[in-house]
Amino acid sequence: MKAKILTGLILLLSFGSFANDSQNYILGAGDKIEIKVFGQPDLNVTSLLGNSGEINYPFLGKVKLVGLSVSQVEQTISEGLQPDYLVNPNVYAQVIEYRPFYIHGEVKEPGAYPYQPAMTVNQAIALAGGLTERASVDKIFIFKEQTKQQQQKGSLNSQIAAGDTIKIEQRLF
Repeated sequence: MKAKILTGLILLLSFGSFANDSQNYILGAGDKIEIKVFGQPDLNVTSLLGNSGEINYPFLGKVKLVGLSVSQVEQTISEGLQPDYLVNPNVYAQVIEYRPFYIHGEVKEPGAYPYQPAMTVNQAIALAGGLTERASVDKIFIFKEQTKQQQQKGSLNSQIAAGDTIKIEQRLF
């Protein structure tokens, strides 16, 4: 009985952390977002963010979403609809497809892969078919798209973000 309660508590806490991560996720070109307004099906929109980072939203026209968190999108749409169109609109937004991450170097299948929240380098390597025989787990580098940083040293447990590029280098012997 205690084990079931403990398992349930762990699942609840991990879901809460995942939900918080998705609300804080910063949108970028290539993300697909869904916006819903409770009780207003005509205002529900699903859109793929292009390079401009803008979507066409009913009544509001072009709205720039790139660089905003999901909770900021909800606030932006809600504020845009008030007071001219709706009184206190209940807006819900979620990312339904994340932009890809990229992995190259000493992996069996380099390329672009779909990102999932809380993904690690190890999970990314698994998606890319695993490491080649010459790969060095001590020479992992990550280019962070979001912060535009130069390559930083990573490890198998390093978390990645959508748009990041992972490079796995060769070992010497």
